[in-house]
Amino acid sequence: MPDPFLNPEDVAEQAHQLYNEGQYDEAIAVLREGLRAFPYAAELHVGLAYAHLAREEYAWAHRAFREALAINAEHEDALVGLGETLLKIGHPARALECFERMLVLGFHDDHDLVLQAGRALFREGAVAAACRFFEVAGDAHPDSSEARACLGYAEHRLGNEDVAVRYLRRALELDQHHLEARIYLGNLLYDRGEFEAALYHFEQTQPDDHVDELAVWRLIELKKSIYRLVPNDPELAPWTERLAELAEQGDSIDQLFAEIEATQADGTVRDPLQLELFSTLLLEMEGMRRRSSSGSHRVTTRGGISYSGTWDEIVLQMRADDRSWGAGSLLDYMEHVARRHAADGIAIPATDAEAFVLGSAAAGLLKIIR
Repeated sequence: MPDPFLNPEDVAEQAHQLYNEGQYDEAIAVLREGLRAFPYAAELHVGLAYAHLAREEYAWAHRAFREALAINAEHEDALVGLGETLLKIGHPARALECFERMLVLGFHDDHDLVLQAGRALFREGAVAAACRFFEVAGDAHPDSSEARACLGYAEHRLGNEDVAVRYLRRALELDQHHLEARIYLGNLLYDRGEFEAALYHFEQTQPDDHVDELAVWRLIELKKSIYRLVPNDPELAPWTERLAELAEQGDSIDQLFAEIEATQADGTVRDPLQLELFSTLLLEMEGMRRRSSSGSHRVTTRGGISYSGTWDEIVLQMRADDRSWGAGSLLDYMEHVARRHAADGIAIPATDAEAFVLGSAAAGLLKIIR
């Protein structure tokens, strides 16, 4: 607990450190103790509200933000936080009023705050409104890679692929180490059939930069196709290893969250609201996966047997022809095959039919015709 003789700024700093470490219960305890000594410190109410928001306690967050604004009606962090909370409880019009109020008060050039408003809108599906705030942030900070990347994500969601590509490329011109933007751009280019350009961006990343299987699969496929690499080429080894790691973790967004949630480069925990934005981007990647898995495909085994249909239909046909298999679900069959080949050092994901077929192709067991 804070020393009762500390000033509100010291209490807020102590709680902020706990918040950054993901210790939300402890942060709330510190802030409540501080508010007993300094009940009119708006900053402490704001800190308490964000801690509740991180724990998805929206009613408590709403109350704390309102209490902060009752003390200081122009507190910009409280306005944006209240807007986020209102979005969560289903009041988008009132939320937008809070965000607009922040701009009216003259905080156009507060880069983080304006992006925070835009991200909150993006997460809740108000993509066109989010674009406006991303544009405001970009206009105030022309050198902001993050603002350009967010515009790219939003324009892609709106179906404006050419504009999205342009913004993502600009983001990378401003910051070549913006990995989320680079991986997203690589996937977008792959979906457009610009395979060499996609491979260029994938190759600027390292295996551990990836928290989703999609781009890793595509990189392996493109390397084998464009560079004529064999499945056991040493150049592919770190990527197939990363693929196996991701396959073991499963395909759920929650598990992908855990991969990136622990620490950032500076040793602090990512803001849970930023993680929530990233989960939205992962859902965008999942949408890319679904688009790539729709329609009809054709594969050929090393023995010359061809199968065609959707990914699921292809695996069903493979299961029917596999004499080593008895009875069981499609998932059971894929896991059976994956275990069988794991003994030979071949990693084949069994999370879904597309991953299974692409993994079999990457291992040289199948050839994908289309």
